[in-house]
Amino acid sequence: MIGLNSPEFTRAVTSQWDGERGPDGRPVVPDSILERMKKVTIEEAWGVIGGKGYNYQFAGDWQILHPDRTLVGRAVTGVYVPTRPDLETAVQADGARHGCIGGQNSWVIDTLEPNDVIVIDLFGKVKFGTFAGDNLGNSIYAKTGTGMVIDGGIRDLQRLYEIPMVSYIRGVDPTAIADVTLLGINVPVRIGLEATCVPGDIVLGTREGVIFIPPHLAEQVVIESEETRMRDAWGHQQLREGTYTPGEIDREWTPEMTAEFEAWRQQQNADDS
Repeated sequence: MIGLNSPEFTRAVTSQWDGERGPDGRPVVPDSILERMKKVTIEEAWGVIGGKGYNYQFAGDWQILHPDRTLVGRAVTGVYVPTRPDLETAVQADGARHGCIGGQNSWVIDTLEPNDVIVIDLFGKVKFGTFAGDNLGNSIYAKTGTGMVIDGGIRDLQRLYEIPMVSYIRGVDPTAIADVTLLGINVPVRIGLEATCVPGDIVLGTREGVIFIPPHLAEQVVIESEETRMRDAWGHQQLREGTYTPGEIDREWTPEMTAEFEAWRQQQNADDS
């Protein structure tokens, strides 16, 4: 498409993924993993990826539309910079060569597919940094069924809120997007002050904020989260029944407790089959 965007570059920065990829080079984490990811907490995901050295993946302090919903999907990224005439001319010409139509924000939206999440680095700009209004918002939701992460602003909030789409934004302003230039699509972007999102990352958004999970770690995040939930369910049951004290549950379990938990887990699995 434009700028640094190329399938080869995307494959290079996601080289630890050995599964399916799309034509744009992005890893395609299976839909089954995305569905299971919807029950994962930010802390559970952080515990896995932080232990692998991915310490700059969380972005907080958002305004959130529909915070009761969980956002999960594969990242499609876009990055903007403050405009300058020579750069704007070159990008517009490159877009025209590739058949791009409409505003540059539409160029990113046109690439979206089901279960994608659009992640836009607008360097926190809100006034004249409104990436989407109700028209583009409807297009994003129709294409993806998920939501959006905009490190910038939106407009038409009243109409946008009518769309059942969870959105993470920095603010709202009636102005239209202006004085910015799209530098790349599906390139690594910085979100907030400390988070890096790479194309194909799994976006997990909750009331706490957004975390970007490297695709090669997504399945491990899901598995460890499910294990944590099983252990918590058994521990909470023991506390309610008075079998063990909080001090016994909230520390490393004894071999006897572990054996009881494993027997309980087997029974639960048998009941679910």
